[in-house]
Amino acid sequence: MAATERHFVDRIGWLRAAVLGANDGIVSTASLIVGVAAAATARGDIVLAGAAGLAAGALSMAAGEYVSVSSQADSESSDLARERAELATMPEAELAELAGIYEKRGVSPALARQVAIELTAHDALGSHARDELGLSAMTAAQPMTAAFASAASFAIGAALPLAAAFLAPEATIVWWVTGLSLAFLALLGALGAWAGGARLDRAVLRVVFWGAMAMAVTAGVGRLFGAVV
Repeated sequence: MAATERHFVDRIGWLRAAVLGANDGIVSTASLIVGVAAAATARGDIVLAGAAGLAAGALSMAAGEYVSVSSQADSESSDLARERAELATMPEAELAELAGIYEKRGVSPALARQVAIELTAHDALGSHARDELGLSAMTAAQPMTAAFASAASFAIGAALPLAAAFLAPEATIVWWVTGLSLAFLALLGALGAWAGGARLDRAVLRVVFWGAMAMAVTAGVGRLFGAVV
Protein backbone atom coordinates (compact mmCIF):
# COMPACT_ATOMS: atom_id res chain seq x y z
CA MET A 1 0.00 0.00 0.00
CA ALA A 2 1.44 3.36 -1.04
CA ALA A 3 2.07 5.90 1.70
CA THR A 4 -0.24 8.92 1.76
CA GLU A 5 1.55 12.24 1.97
CA ARG A 6 0.05 15.51 3.15
CA HIS A 7 0.90 18.64 1.19
CA PHE A 8 -0.26 22.18 1.73
CA VAL A 9 0.51 23.86 -1.59
CA ASP A 10 -3.04 23.25 -2.85
CA ARG A 11 -4.29 25.55 -0.09
CA ILE A 12 -2.20 28.54 -1.16
CA GLY A 13 -4.92 30.31 -3.16
CA TRP A 14 -7.65 30.46 -0.54
CA LEU A 15 -5.42 30.27 2.54
CA ARG A 16 -3.46 33.41 1.69
CA ALA A 17 -6.64 35.39 0.99
CA ALA A 18 -8.47 34.08 4.05
CA VAL A 19 -5.62 34.68 6.51
CA LEU A 20 -4.91 38.12 5.07
CA GLY A 21 -8.58 39.06 5.18
CA ALA A 22 -9.19 37.90 8.75
CA ASN A 23 -5.97 39.50 9.97
CA ASP A 24 -6.86 42.81 8.32
CA GLY A 25 -10.40 42.59 9.64
CA ILE A 26 -9.23 42.23 13.22
CA VAL A 27 -6.35 44.71 13.06
CA SER A 28 -8.03 47.50 11.10
CA THR A 29 -11.38 47.33 12.90
CA ALA A 30 -9.85 46.93 16.35
CA SER A 31 -7.47 49.80 15.65
CA LEU A 32 -10.35 51.97 14.44
CA ILE A 33 -12.43 51.13 17.51
CA VAL A 34 -9.52 51.69 19.89
CA GLY A 35 -8.68 55.02 18.24
CA VAL A 36 -12.26 56.27 18.43
CA ALA A 37 -12.74 54.96 21.98
CA ALA A 38 -9.49 56.59 23.12
CA ALA A 39 -11.01 59.93 22.13
CA ALA A 40 -13.62 59.38 24.88
CA THR A 41 -16.46 58.90 22.40
CA ALA A 42 -19.80 57.34 23.40
CA ARG A 43 -20.41 53.63 22.77
CA GLY A 44 -22.90 54.29 19.96
CA ASP A 45 -20.35 56.27 17.99
CA ILE A 46 -17.67 53.64 18.61
CA VAL A 47 -19.87 50.78 17.41
CA LEU A 48 -21.05 52.81 14.41
CA ALA A 49 -17.45 53.52 13.41
CA GLY A 50 -16.57 49.84 13.80
CA ALA A 51 -19.56 48.72 11.73
CA ALA A 52 -18.69 51.20 8.98
CA GLY A 53 -15.12 49.94 9.05
CA LEU A 54 -16.33 46.35 8.71
CA ALA A 55 -18.53 47.08 5.69
CA ALA A 56 -16.00 49.30 3.92
CA GLY A 57 -13.10 46.98 4.66
CA ALA A 58 -14.85 43.83 3.45
CA LEU A 59 -15.86 45.45 0.16
CA SER A 60 -12.41 46.97 -0.28
CA MET A 61 -10.71 43.63 0.37
CA ALA A 62 -12.98 41.85 -2.10
CA ALA A 63 -12.42 44.44 -4.82
CA GLY A 64 -8.69 44.66 -4.25
CA GLU A 65 -8.21 40.91 -4.17
CA TYR A 66 -10.33 40.41 -7.28
CA VAL A 67 -8.41 43.02 -9.26
CA SER A 68 -5.05 41.75 -8.07
CA VAL A 69 -5.72 38.07 -8.71
CA SER A 70 -7.45 38.87 -12.01
CA SER A 71 -4.25 40.56 -13.16
CA GLN A 72 -2.35 37.42 -12.23
CA ALA A 73 -4.91 35.28 -14.06
CA ASP A 74 -4.62 37.49 -17.15
CA SER A 75 -0.85 37.07 -17.13
CA GLU A 76 -1.19 33.31 -16.79
CA SER A 77 -3.73 33.16 -19.63
CA SER A 78 -1.48 35.26 -21.84
CA ASP A 79 1.51 33.00 -21.18
CA LEU A 80 -0.56 29.89 -21.89
CA ALA A 81 -1.91 31.36 -25.14
CA ARG A 82 1.62 32.21 -26.25
CA GLU A 83 2.80 28.73 -25.35
CA ARG A 84 -0.12 27.15 -27.22
CA ALA A 85 0.73 29.14 -30.34
CA GLU A 86 4.41 28.16 -30.14
CA LEU A 87 3.49 24.49 -29.79
CA ALA A 88 1.38 24.76 -32.92
CA THR A 89 3.94 26.63 -35.04
CA MET A 90 7.29 25.29 -33.78
CA PRO A 91 6.74 21.90 -32.10
CA GLU A 92 10.35 20.72 -32.53
CA ALA A 93 11.78 23.82 -30.90
CA GLU A 94 9.35 23.45 -28.01
CA LEU A 95 10.26 19.79 -27.64
CA ALA A 96 13.95 20.67 -27.51
CA GLU A 97 13.20 23.39 -24.97
CA LEU A 98 11.34 20.95 -22.73
CA ALA A 99 14.13 18.38 -23.00
CA GLY A 100 16.64 21.11 -22.11
CA ILE A 101 14.70 21.90 -18.94
CA TYR A 102 14.97 18.28 -17.81
CA GLU A 103 18.66 18.19 -18.67
CA LYS A 104 19.26 21.19 -16.42
CA ARG A 105 17.58 19.28 -13.62
CA GLY A 106 20.11 16.47 -13.94
CA VAL A 107 18.48 14.10 -16.42
CA SER A 108 20.75 12.64 -19.11
CA PRO A 109 20.21 14.11 -22.63
CA ALA A 110 18.82 10.90 -24.12
CA LEU A 111 16.43 10.28 -21.25
CA ALA A 112 15.45 13.97 -21.11
CA ARG A 113 14.41 13.88 -24.76
CA GLN A 114 12.51 10.63 -24.26
CA VAL A 115 10.64 12.08 -21.30
CA ALA A 116 9.90 15.26 -23.25
CA ILE A 117 8.52 13.25 -26.17
CA GLU A 118 6.26 11.16 -23.95
CA LEU A 119 4.98 14.09 -21.92
CA THR A 120 4.37 16.12 -25.07
CA ALA A 121 2.35 13.26 -26.52
CA HIS A 122 0.34 13.02 -23.30
CA ASP A 123 -0.23 16.75 -22.60
CA ALA A 124 2.07 19.17 -24.39
CA LEU A 125 0.57 22.40 -23.04
CA GLY A 126 0.27 21.06 -19.51
CA SER A 127 3.89 19.92 -19.53
CA HIS A 128 5.17 23.31 -20.69
CA ALA A 129 2.87 25.15 -18.29
CA ARG A 130 4.16 23.15 -15.36
CA ASP A 131 7.86 22.77 -16.20
CA GLU A 132 8.57 25.91 -18.24
CA LEU A 133 6.14 28.46 -16.76
CA GLY A 134 5.75 27.04 -13.26
CA LEU A 135 1.95 26.95 -13.51
CA SER A 136 -0.31 24.20 -12.20
CA ALA A 137 -3.95 23.66 -11.37
CA MET A 138 -3.21 23.82 -7.63
CA THR A 139 -1.64 27.27 -7.77
CA ALA A 140 -3.65 28.81 -10.60
CA ALA A 141 -5.12 32.26 -9.93
CA GLN A 142 -8.82 32.17 -8.94
CA PRO A 143 -10.11 35.75 -8.68
CA MET A 144 -13.65 35.03 -7.47
CA THR A 145 -12.51 32.51 -4.87
CA ALA A 146 -9.88 34.89 -3.57
CA ALA A 147 -12.30 37.84 -3.49
CA PHE A 148 -14.99 35.91 -1.62
CA ALA A 149 -12.48 34.44 0.83
CA SER A 150 -11.02 37.88 1.55
CA ALA A 151 -14.39 39.58 2.04
CA ALA A 152 -15.85 36.82 4.20
CA SER A 153 -12.76 36.42 6.34
CA PHE A 154 -12.41 40.19 6.77
CA ALA A 155 -16.03 40.44 7.92
CA ILE A 156 -15.58 37.57 10.37
CA GLY A 157 -12.35 39.04 11.70
CA ALA A 158 -13.84 42.52 12.02
CA ALA A 159 -16.94 41.18 13.79
CA LEU A 160 -14.82 39.99 16.73
CA PRO A 161 -13.54 43.38 18.00
CA LEU A 162 -16.88 44.93 17.05
CA ALA A 163 -18.70 42.46 19.30
CA ALA A 164 -16.21 43.18 22.09
CA ALA A 165 -16.88 46.92 21.76
CA PHE A 166 -20.63 46.32 21.89
CA LEU A 167 -20.52 44.06 24.96
CA ALA A 168 -17.65 45.47 27.03
CA PRO A 169 -18.24 48.07 29.78
CA GLU A 170 -18.08 51.48 28.13
CA ALA A 171 -15.32 52.77 30.41
CA THR A 172 -12.99 49.88 29.53
CA ILE A 173 -13.75 49.35 25.83
CA VAL A 174 -10.17 50.14 24.83
CA TRP A 175 -8.71 47.47 27.10
CA TRP A 176 -11.28 44.81 26.29
CA VAL A 177 -11.02 45.33 22.54
CA THR A 178 -7.23 45.42 22.66
CA GLY A 179 -6.86 42.32 24.80
CA LEU A 180 -9.44 40.21 22.98
CA SER A 181 -8.20 41.33 19.55
CA LEU A 182 -4.65 40.29 20.39
CA ALA A 183 -5.99 36.93 21.56
CA PHE A 184 -7.95 36.57 18.32
CA LEU A 185 -4.82 37.44 16.33
CA ALA A 186 -2.79 34.83 18.21
CA LEU A 187 -5.45 32.22 17.46
CA LEU A 188 -5.57 33.28 13.81
CA GLY A 189 -1.80 33.06 13.52
CA ALA A 190 -1.83 29.59 15.04
CA LEU A 191 -4.64 28.40 12.74
CA GLY A 192 -2.94 29.83 9.67
CA ALA A 193 0.36 28.19 10.59
CA TRP A 194 -1.36 24.86 11.25
CA ALA A 195 -3.28 24.96 7.97
CA GLY A 196 -0.14 25.85 6.04
CA GLY A 197 2.18 23.47 7.88
CA ALA A 198 4.36 26.31 9.25
CA ARG A 199 5.82 27.00 12.70
CA LEU A 200 3.22 28.15 15.22
CA ASP A 201 5.42 30.36 17.40
CA ARG A 202 6.74 32.49 14.56
CA ALA A 203 3.30 33.00 13.01
CA VAL A 204 1.68 33.92 16.34
CA LEU A 205 4.44 36.35 17.31
CA ARG A 206 4.31 38.06 13.92
CA VAL A 207 0.58 38.80 13.88
CA VAL A 208 0.38 39.74 17.58
CA PHE A 209 3.32 42.14 17.36
CA TRP A 210 2.04 44.07 14.36
CA GLY A 211 -1.51 44.07 15.67
CA ALA A 212 -0.36 45.54 18.98
CA MET A 213 1.67 48.17 17.15
CA ALA A 214 -1.31 49.22 15.02
CA MET A 215 -3.64 49.51 18.00
CA ALA A 216 -1.07 51.40 20.07
CA VAL A 217 -0.57 53.98 17.32
CA THR A 218 -4.28 54.54 16.71
CA ALA A 219 -4.97 54.75 20.45
CA GLY A 220 -2.30 57.44 20.71
CA VAL A 221 -3.76 59.33 17.76
CA GLY A 222 -7.29 59.07 19.15
CA ARG A 223 -6.25 60.26 22.60
CA LEU A 224 -4.25 63.14 21.11
CA PHE A 225 -7.02 64.39 18.85
CA GLY A 226 -9.65 63.75 21.50
CA ALA A 227 -7.75 65.96 23.92
CA VAL A 228 -7.32 68.67 21.28
CA VAL A 229 -10.99 68.68 20.37
